[in-house]
Amino acid sequence: MKKWIALFAIATIVFSSGVGLAAQKLRIAIEGAYRPFNYVDPNGQLQGFDVDIAHALCNAMGTECVLVQQDWDGMIPGLLAKKFDVICSSMSITEKRKEAVNFTDPYYQAPPRFVALKDSGLVVSKEGLKGKTIGVQRAATYADYLKDTYGDTITIKYYDTVEDHNLDLVAGRVDAVLAQSVYMSQWLATPEGKDCQFFGEPILVKKYIGAGAGIAVRKEDTELLKQLNAALQEIIANGTHKKLADKYFTVDIYEY
Repeated sequence: MKKWIALFAIATIVFSSGVGLAAQKLRIAIEGAYRPFNYVDPNGQLQGFDVDIAHALCNAMGTECVLVQQDWDGMIPGLLAKKFDVICSSMSITEKRKEAVNFTDPYYQAPPRFVALKDSGLVVSKEGLKGKTIGVQRAATYADYLKDTYGDTITIKYYDTVEDHNLDLVAGRVDAVLAQSVYMSQWLATPEGKDCQFFGEPILVKKYIGAGAGIAVRKEDTELLKQLNAALQEIIANGTHKKLADKYFTVDIYEY
């Protein structure tokens, strides 16, 4: 009898704290439109740094990793609606987002920069951008930066994905775009991005770029948050994080 009481007590502890203990599947939301952080390969499978990090965290936690593809602007609503348990999709940790969800420690940091055609002569200043049309991904913190800093002098064009605004940049339908620097450095090295370059300095205003990219969970999933942070520290300490970062990037995205 005592044995069954003890087992019941353990089960109660496991399931009362919500999702994410080792015995459970972990449903992880990833956008799939932010190469090389996350993208869909020709076989329809999610790939990229975020995907590899998600698998590494699940492995460290001893839980099954179930990837769920989710459009960017539905990420936090989907998490709150319990369509999935975790967001691991290059989401910046900001005070505004922390009102709705909790974040792990950062797993990388990369500020945004302006990108335009090489021959554009773009000047990143209030006067230099006056009258320009700037592309940015909707629901991104960079969109808030553009609106608050230059909104009275520029036209902001919103896109569902970064890939979409890059296509319009090359086609001349926008004068510049504002996007995450590591992602854009990879794109500039491709045939599609060869005629473009960075303009201005990296934007380091914490209000808009946050403390780095973190993994988001619902407020009530406190035990899951603890486990994710512990798993993150484990893959950093054992070299897995750096190995995965080196697989995708030629610049440092984390201060080890």
